Amino acid sequence: MGIDAISAVSLRSTPPGWNQRYGASAARSIPVVHDFPRSSCGYPQRLPGLPDRATAPAAAPVYHRDVGPLLLAAAGVVALVGGGLILRTFGPSYRVARLLATTPKVSVAEANRLAAERRPPYVRVDGRIDSDAEFEGPDHQPLVLRRVRLETRVGRAWRPFEDHRQTVPFTITEGLDSIAVDVDRLDRGLVVVPRESIGTAADLADRVPAGTPPETTVRARIEQISSVEHAIVLGCPTLDGAGPLITAGRGRPLVLTVLEPDEAMRVLAAEGRGRTRVAAALLGAAMILLLGAAAWAAIAAVLPAVAEFVPGARGLVAAALAASPEPSVAEGGDPRSNGQGPGLVGTPGLAILGVAAIAILAVLVTMVYVRLTASRQDADTAAKPGAGRRPPETRR
Repeated sequence: MGIDAISAVSLRSTPPGWNQRYGASAARSIPVVHDFPRSSCGYPQRLPGLPDRATAPAAAPVYHRDVGPLLLAAAGVVALVGGGLILRTFGPSYRVARLLATTPKVSVAEANRLAAERRPPYVRVDGRIDSDAEFEGPDHQPLVLRRVRLETRVGRAWRPFEDHRQTVPFTITEGLDSIAVDVDRLDRGLVVVPRESIGTAADLADRVPAGTPPETTVRARIEQISSVEHAIVLGCPTLDGAGPLITAGRGRPLVLTVLEPDEAMRVLAAEGRGRTRVAAALLGAAMILLLGAAAWAAIAAVLPAVAEFVPGARGLVAAALAASPEPSVAEGGDPRSNGQGPGLVGTPGLAILGVAAIAILAVLVTMVYVRLTASRQDADTAAKPGAGRRPPETRR
């Protein structure tokens, strides 16, 4: 394109009144021609030789060194919560196992003394099972309790539809001291090695609930206690008309087992061994992560002080560069406070008092709730006639 053609285009594209104002100088001007690519949308144009911002690789995020312990601690907390939630899926069995592991142990003589108190604690007693009215079991052994439950399989759980119990009064004896056991309150707290027999509903067609499919899995579960065994009993000692008695109380069940605590816990978790392994792995990982986070934070706090004495440690200490090595003087006080000098920001005293007040209120509410619920349960226990001192019976 020649200069004349460019001038013509320039004159044709000039605004109205441009030529009248500037005359011939406007006609002799050489316009600036911009070549916009068709794919372009206008300014700004990418200059040649510079990388495109859209296609340039993104810089990797850089975290401060102090974030490392926090990440480890957060992962440990997540693992701890996950392990606790898995243990909660065991339901009442998890609670019984926790009580076996944490309940304080006392002698039978001490339990008899605690029975006279107005609010006896929840304790553990060990001793020999003794009874004057034991009955003979199927294998000719002297029994004080025999329980047979028939259950149907529903999904992954077992649902009982018959429960037969045969019990006699018995005591826990230690030396010359003994305390009776409230056998009527033994339910989920009974932990023994069960005997099981599995079949189908067709084998018990006259006993299964109506409408049960014949191919439904049915289990007979037998639990029994002999009078020649030693037992661990957890409960609250109390007094009834016949003497000291250990029973359920303080919102906790009556627990009885003839096994050692470790063996009893394995029996309680027998139907969920996979879950126990996962929970144990999560809890172990949580302990390792939390200990690692604490060790990392402690080393990071101590490292600046020992960097001068440990070769190569100075490179691990984060340093901030300043204009001069001299410390700057803060003038006018801390801008985050009300004009005071450097120090605590805000009103920490009120915050501490507020947290303390909330804690005291929570403790008071918890104590009131525990007292009210315990009083109601004690009243229900006292209202039962002849608790723990009943003749042999068979219930269906």
